[in-house]
Amino acid sequence: MPGGRLTQRERQQIALGLADDLAYAEIARRLDRPTSTVTREVMRNGGPAGYRAEAAHRATEKRAHRSKPAASPGPQAPPPVHGRDPAAVRAYEETFTALLMRQGLPRIASQVLTCLFTTDAGSLTAPDLAQRLQVSPASISKAITFLEGQGLVVRKRDEGRRERYVADNEVWFHSMIAAARSNAELAEAARQGVGVLGRGTPAAVRLENVARFIDFVGESIARAAEQAREVLGPNPAP
Repeated sequence: MPGGRLTQRERQQIALGLADDLAYAEIARRLDRPTSTVTREVMRNGGPAGYRAEAAHRATEKRAHRSKPAASPGPQAPPPVHGRDPAAVRAYEETFTALLMRQGLPRIASQVLTCLFTTDAGSLTAPDLAQRLQVSPASISKAITFLEGQGLVVRKRDEGRRERYVADNEVWFHSMIAAARSNAELAEAARQGVGVLGRGTPAAVRLENVARFIDFVGESIARAAEQAREVLGPNPAP
C-alpha cells in the first residue's frame, strides 16, 4: 500500500470518484489507500460538494512549505488521553462526520454531533464546540438550532448555570418517535389517496400497500424504541 502524501493525479481521481458519487471506501480501494486518508483529504478541502483537485493540491503544497512554530499544539491537538492515538481519533471523527453528512446533515451540524458522541465528558458547551471545531460561535448556534429541530440534541444546564448540549439515548428515543409519527402521517396521506383514486383501482391498491407497509415499519420502530429505552435508559452504564 503506498504511503506518503497524495499525488496530484490521485487527487484528480478522488475528484472524479466524488463526481461519480462513489463512497470514500471505494475511492480509497481504487487508489490503494486507507479510507481514512481519502476522508481526511476531502474534509480538509471543501467536503464532498466543494472538493477540487487542483485547489486541494495547491493548499497541501502551501501547508508543506509553511514554516511550523515550535510552540505547543493548539486546541485541535490535545495530549493523548486514555492511551488513544490522536491521529486515529481525528481520522475516525472525520469518517463519522462524513457518514452523518451522507445521511443529510449539514457539515457543521455533523461535526457538532460527532463531537458530542466522542467526548468523554458526555456534554459540551457552545464555547467548547467552537474551540474544538475552530468555527465561529454563530456557526455553532446555527448548527445547534438545526440539531434541536431534528430532535438530535438537547440543552441542559450544569451547576454553573451554563448551557450544555447532550446527545444521549433519550435524544435518540425522541428522534425515533418523531420519525415514526412522520411516517404515520405519510401512511394516512396514502390512505386518503385510496378514496380519491377509487378503491380497487391499481393506483389505489398501490397506495393501500404503501400505507400498510409504512404502518407496520413505524409501529415496529416505536415498539423497539420503547423497549430500548426501558432496557438501556438515557445513559447506560459502560
